[in-house]
Amino acid sequence: MRIVCWVYCGMFLFFSFFSGVCAAGADQVNLLSLQEGALPVKVPSSYGGWEPESMLDESSETGWACESGKINGNVFVFEMPEAATLERFEFDTAAIDTEKSGAKDILVEVSATSVQGGFKPVLKATLAEKADAQIFPATHKEPARWVRLTIHNNYGSEEYTELFAFRGFGEKPVPKFQDKISGTYDSSYSQFHVLQQGTALSGCYEYGEGLMEGAIEGRVMKLTWREGENYGPAVMVFAPDGKSFKGYYWREGSEKGAPSGNWDGKKVSAVVGGCPHWAGSVGGELEKKLGSEKRARLYGILFDFNSANIRPESKPVLDEVLAVLKNEPDWVLTVEGHTDAIGSEVQNQNLSLKRAVAVKLYLVGAGIDAARLKTAGFGESQPVADNTTELGRAQNRRVELVRE
Repeated sequence: MRIVCWVYCGMFLFFSFFSGVCAAGADQVNLLSLQEGALPVKVPSSYGGWEPESMLDESSETGWACESGKINGNVFVFEMPEAATLERFEFDTAAIDTEKSGAKDILVEVSATSVQGGFKPVLKATLAEKADAQIFPATHKEPARWVRLTIHNNYGSEEYTELFAFRGFGEKPVPKFQDKISGTYDSSYSQFHVLQQGTALSGCYEYGEGLMEGAIEGRVMKLTWREGENYGPAVMVFAPDGKSFKGYYWREGSEKGAPSGNWDGKKVSAVVGGCPHWAGSVGGELEKKLGSEKRARLYGILFDFNSANIRPESKPVLDEVLAVLKNEPDWVLTVEGHTDAIGSEVQNQNLSLKRAVAVKLYLVGAGIDAARLKTAGFGESQPVADNTTELGRAQNRRVELVRE
C-alpha cells in the first residue's frame, strides 16, 4: 500500500451572498460530502492514513482501505446535517492501490430515525473493479439523515478492501437558521472564539494567532482560517443542541482532496472572549483591513434566490458596514459583487452588480451619503478559490469593500 501524505492545513445557493444563477431545483448536490457537512459517525477499522472521510472529500484520488485482513462486512454510517432525499449514488474505484482490492458487492440503506436503527435499503449493487463515476439510482426515495453503507467483499484480495468515493445526490434542503453560535469553545486548536452576527461569523483561535471568517448555514459553519501567510477553508457541523461541533480543515489549494485533520470543539462559555490579534467583530476586522490593506472580504449577506432582494438575516452584517462608514466619515468605498461559477457568465455578472447596488441602497437609506459609495459587479471573473468544490464556491460568493 502507498502511504498518503497529509499536508498541514485546514451556500447552498439560496443562502449565499452572490451565488451563481441556476433554475430552482435544476441541480442536485452531493450531500454525502464533507464540504456539505456530512460526517462519518460509525466506521470500521481502517488502514493508517486511509480514513473513511476520504470517501467524502470530493476527490477520486484519495480513499478508504480496511485494516489489513478485515476485507469483508465493513459497515459505515454517515450523518447529514439536515434530512434530505437521496436520488442517486456514485462510487469511484479506479485509483485502488492493491490488485483485486476494489469494493465489490455493496448495500446502501437510509434512516430518518437514528444512527442505530430504522434503516431501509435503497441500493444493492455490484461495483466494477476499477472504474470511477459508477452511478446507480436509489430504489427507494424518502427523507433521511443517516446513510449506512455496507461493503460486503472485494474482488479477491486477501489483505485489503478499498473504496475511493461514495457520493449521494439530491436537492439540498433549506437549513434552519441557528442564532446561538456565539461563544468560546475548547477546540482541537486551543480555544476558539466565534461571534455570530446574523449568518456572518468572525473570530479567532489561540493557535498560531489564528483568525477566521465565514458564515453559518443551519448547523454547518463554512469558514476561511488564516495563520499568518497560511490559510484555507474549514467546515464544522454543530450537534443538534449547539453545544459542540465536529469538522475538518484544508490548506489553500487542496480543497479537492482529503482534509489534513479534524477540527472539533465543545462550547465552554456563551461569552465570546477574544484574542489580542482579533478586532472583536465583523466590523472591527473590516475597519482594520480597510485601514491597512484598503480591501476586505465580507460574507453573510443574504438574498432571495436569483434576486437582489436582501433578506432580513443580512441586517446585522450590513449594520457592521454602516458603523464602519460612520466611524470613518472620510472613507469612500467601492462595493464589489463576486459570484461562484454556477450559471452563465452574463447572468452572474448582471446579478453581482444588482446585488452590489442593493447593498449601496441599504447603506444610503441608513444615512450614508451616496457619493461615498460606488458599485461594481465582477460575477465569476475573480475567484479566490476552486469553483469545483463547495467550499471553494462558498469562498467565491462574497462582497469585497475597497477603500479609495
